[in-house]
Amino acid sequence: MGTRKRIYIGLLLGSLLILTAIAFLLWYLISQRNLVISQIILVFITALAVLILAGLGMGIMAIVVMIWRSRSIPSLETLIHRAHELLFPLALFTGSLVGIPREKVIRSYIAVNNYLVSVKNLYLRGEQVMILVPHCLQNSECPHKITMDVVNCKSCGKCSIGDLKKMAEQYHAVLKVATGGTLARKFLLDYRPSGVVAVACERDLSLGIQDMGFIPVMGVLNCRPNGPCVNTGVSLQEVENALRSICKGGRN
Repeated sequence: MGTRKRIYIGLLLGSLLILTAIAFLLWYLISQRNLVISQIILVFITALAVLILAGLGMGIMAIVVMIWRSRSIPSLETLIHRAHELLFPLALFTGSLVGIPREKVIRSYIAVNNYLVSVKNLYLRGEQVMILVPHCLQNSECPHKITMDVVNCKSCGKCSIGDLKKMAEQYHAVLKVATGGTLARKFLLDYRPSGVVAVACERDLSLGIQDMGFIPVMGVLNCRPNGPCVNTGVSLQEVENALRSICKGGRN
């Protein structure tokens, strides 16, 4: 397991310990009261806490096993999804407590997510895959509107959109440029892809991966030589590697 992935896994375990401690504290406070109603509440809270914590623990264990064995376990994917969904915000908080920068935690989360998607061995047809990129990849001085139709891109070479358009054509994938989460969700609802290669910054990418639910997402971080949200870039090699990990047959 790579160092980057270990950070997120460790923080998931730390977050589970924090939840366990909170549950134990609640149990202790309620158990000190002798009212009948409190005893009923105590039994209910204890049973509920045990179920939730056991489920989250199994989800974390499934993540570790899948990374260790480099194999997907379809029957445990729901538990894994819930573990990410419930513990990711707490993992960010736990990271801040121990001095790990937020962006480093998110990068570790994306690395774990990408690995779990790659071991699914999806091999989707190109047309089943959407390449979803942010509008900030387009040169800020470009007059052509590409959010509704990327064909409007003239491939002038001033940004990476032209190269991404060519790559999408080679893989027969769908390339979409979104101005934000609302438009991105619209693209997903309209096209209903079976897999997504998403490009964004740490924050937007982590939120997008969770927002897409059970749709497999390979995340690629953009680079921001001019700061966030303006004239950003992306490694074309990383995008192609992500495509190859989920596309059948590679380029034509």
